[in-house]
Amino acid sequence: MDISQAKALTTPRKRHKRIGRGPGSGHGRTSGRGRDGAASRSGFSHRGLSGGNIALWRRLPKVGFSNAPFKRFYCAVNVGQLTVFPADTHVTPELLKERGLAKRVGRSGVKILGGGELGRPLTVRANAFSKSARLKIEAAGGRVELIPGPRKPVRHKMRPRPARSEESR
Repeated sequence: MDISQAKALTTPRKRHKRIGRGPGSGHGRTSGRGRDGAASRSGFSHRGLSGGNIALWRRLPKVGFSNAPFKRFYCAVNVGQLTVFPADTHVTPELLKERGLAKRVGRSGVKILGGGELGRPLTVRANAFSKSARLKIEAAGGRVELIPGPRKPVRHKMRPRPARSEESR
């Protein structure tokens, strides 16, 4: 092989631009951000800006309903995972967390799902049960106790609208 056949190695990705490393780098002093304004500050984001126009999210009407404050977040535990407890144990969310079965108890508590089999009677207290989980626990001779969940968030009620007259209909 001679030098005329040598090729540069290809890199799998482009090298990142090292900014703020002095005037010799070509990207020193203002680090390519210009002098003044919001874009020169840390934490600035170009998302939502559309260059002199009113941003799209400000032009669109605000309509609709979000179910986010009412959504339920459960920590799911399968019936088959409850076999680690001896017979006639009172299984509670605290006990599940202690054993590492419910690592992150959700905002709405613990829900027992029907995956797996249960061969011993247990008294299971949880915030929610699936139908199959309830049947499997009771078929094994156990009991199901429902813990009431946290109160639902208060919905901000609008003022009642004035009654429309017959002519305007």
